Amino acid sequence: MIRITDAIAIDDADINERFVRASGPGGQNVNKVSTAVELRFDVNASSLPPDVKVRLAALAGNRLTADGVLLIDSREHRTQAQNREAARARLVALLQHAARRPKTRRPTRPKASSRQKRLDSKRRRGDVKAARRKGADD
Repeated sequence: MIRITDAIAIDDADINERFVRASGPGGQNVNKVSTAVELRFDVNASSLPPDVKVRLAALAGNRLTADGVLLIDSREHRTQAQNREAARARLVALLQHAARRPKTRRPTRPKASSRQKRLDSKRRRGDVKAARRKGADD
């Protein structure tokens, strides 16, 4: 079990990992060893609450396939174990972010003093412009 929050945990069986060869520089190590990790997590089949699934789909963006599978790719380290841990850490971080409920916005009205300041400022600006007009006629 991977603990996400106090109330949410996912089973290791829900995560599917595939090891592939990494691209880029690295000499023989890149050509011989499959160190890159493709982590797949089926969001629709998981035991996550429905509201977390919706927020996760919005956060994941193009990392979420049409089938509802979250794909996380990690190839930043030289060893398979480090890449595996990095991919799992990114999955946990994404799930923790999706588990947080956004604060509801309570609409507020401007205070009377700020409304008065705004009107005074507009009046002063209008007076300045009116004074310019009177001076141009002379």
